[in-house]
Amino acid sequence: MSHLHPSSQDCAWHGTDLLKPQHGPAWQPYCCISFTEEEMEDQRGPQLLRGGSELGMENSRKELRSKPEQPRNVCLGLINEGQYDSFHLGNTAKCFSKCTQSNTEACDLENLQRYWLKFEDHLVESQSGIVNMSFLKAAVQNVSTNISEDLLFSLMPSQVPRQMTEDEHDHPDRVRLPRSLFESLQGNRSEVWLAITILDIGPGNLFKGAQLSPEDSSYVLNNRLVGLSLGHIPVGPLVEPLEITFSHQHLPPNMTLSCVFWDVTKGSTGHWSSTGCSTELRAKRTICRCNHLTFFALLLRPILDQATVQALVRISRAGCGTSMIFLASTVILYAALRFYRRRFKSEDAPKIHVALSISLFLLNLAFFINVERDRVPLDTVCWIQGAIFHYFLLCTFTWMGLEAFHLYLVVIKVFNTYFGHYFLKLSLVGWGLPALIVIGTGSANSYGRYAIYDKMNGTTLQLCWFHEKTALSALYITVHGYFLVTFLFSAVVLGLVAWKIFTLPSATVGREQGLNWKGVLTVLGLSSLVGVTWWLAILTPLGLSTIYVFALFNSLQGVFIFCWFATLYFPSRGAMSSSSGTARVDQVHTTSHE
Repeated sequence: MSHLHPSSQDCAWHGTDLLKPQHGPAWQPYCCISFTEEEMEDQRGPQLLRGGSELGMENSRKELRSKPEQPRNVCLGLINEGQYDSFHLGNTAKCFSKCTQSNTEACDLENLQRYWLKFEDHLVESQSGIVNMSFLKAAVQNVSTNISEDLLFSLMPSQVPRQMTEDEHDHPDRVRLPRSLFESLQGNRSEVWLAITILDIGPGNLFKGAQLSPEDSSYVLNNRLVGLSLGHIPVGPLVEPLEITFSHQHLPPNMTLSCVFWDVTKGSTGHWSSTGCSTELRAKRTICRCNHLTFFALLLRPILDQATVQALVRISRAGCGTSMIFLASTVILYAALRFYRRRFKSEDAPKIHVALSISLFLLNLAFFINVERDRVPLDTVCWIQGAIFHYFLLCTFTWMGLEAFHLYLVVIKVFNTYFGHYFLKLSLVGWGLPALIVIGTGSANSYGRYAIYDKMNGTTLQLCWFHEKTALSALYITVHGYFLVTFLFSAVVLGLVAWKIFTLPSATVGREQGLNWKGVLTVLGLSSLVGVTWWLAILTPLGLSTIYVFALFNSLQGVFIFCWFATLYFPSRGAMSSSSGTARVDQVHTTSHE
């Protein structure tokens, strides 16, 4: 006969454990059920009878203890589904910190993210006013579809969103909803409910997406999401985009911001997308313009993360190594031509090509020495290496500018182009001017260790270059500014040369037959001399793909120079018989009188 006992003491006397109820409030008293020895014998059956009653009772206790109650895991996203009171919101928010890479607790990111995405619909449907919690600020407001001006709401992370006026400047974080958004809904309803949410998602894996992997080093700025919703009312692409302004401090070096929204259709759990959004970067704020309503955020991305730097270094090593072989071949070929062709000694154009080849070869060699070390050397050695690398970089820029200057003389100006000791003067500029700049820069102690960091302040690349903190102004003036001057001059000269090549009478005679391929190839060859591959650096802010294109083509500049040099001074018989002034534009030269 079984008995119901009210206390654990009675249960202990009868040799049973407490049976915790599976449901009910936490304060509900436990009950226990005990059996007499005879009843236990009946329950166990013949096997228990063979082992003895006392041994059988002990085995029964072990069986009960071996099946503990399974804990209820909130982070699986099912227990609190559809429940949005303060208790369940706070309970689910604990998963923001629990669901991390290092935590072994099971988490269902898809269910948890769906829970928060549906929260806005719940706000609109319940018209619940405001929510003010440490991790969540939300407000619901009734808006007429017949408004006369745009709506502004504050988005301060410490305050509940509220409507504001244009003149209020105390709230740099704000959202502007265009009047056209509500006017487009006038045919269906006279007013709508608008939900605005500010959600702190913490450092965990929630709302990070597949793209924000640890190797990517990207993260949501301040872990803050901004949600905008009209509930289940369908809102198509907006004619006039909404504007969300995020305030922030100055960006860390090598980092950039991009406006994104949470796209539930991407991947198994969703991830961030920038489709339909544009980003306007300012000093201490960023303006996002998007043509839809959902959860928005700012992604802080490294311009060069560790994986990207390693890939770019590998590409540059391969390209620079190949270029060095072809640049050395160009110098050897020039020396052979000087030996076999006496008149070749007096031509200035090949001398300028070789000077550019030598400076570019030495720059590639300095690059190899700079990136092939596991550790940055001592300060004095690093200072010297940084100065040498800077010097040959400026020499390369200078000789590319001198190539453009020579083109201007022989193609554009043509007449009155005589200069005594012409190549000697070019050499003084090509090798001397960079030396003066490096001496001046070095006297200000500008050279030293330069590092590129990721978001965790981990070093992705170290170079002997400019001091990363104290010499940025010298870097911008002597490298970026110097490059910009040579770029503008070379671009203007190359444009004029190209215009003249394609407007020559010999080029226009066969225009009806199709494209002037000889002129195109000539312009491409001259482009390698004036450094068009370096111009791609201007496009690198457009994205990672342009950085890869720049690294690939720029590292192969030596190959292009060799191809142009060999084609120019070793033309085939067919090319010699049919070549025009366009194909031989670089062979026009001034003579040095030394």
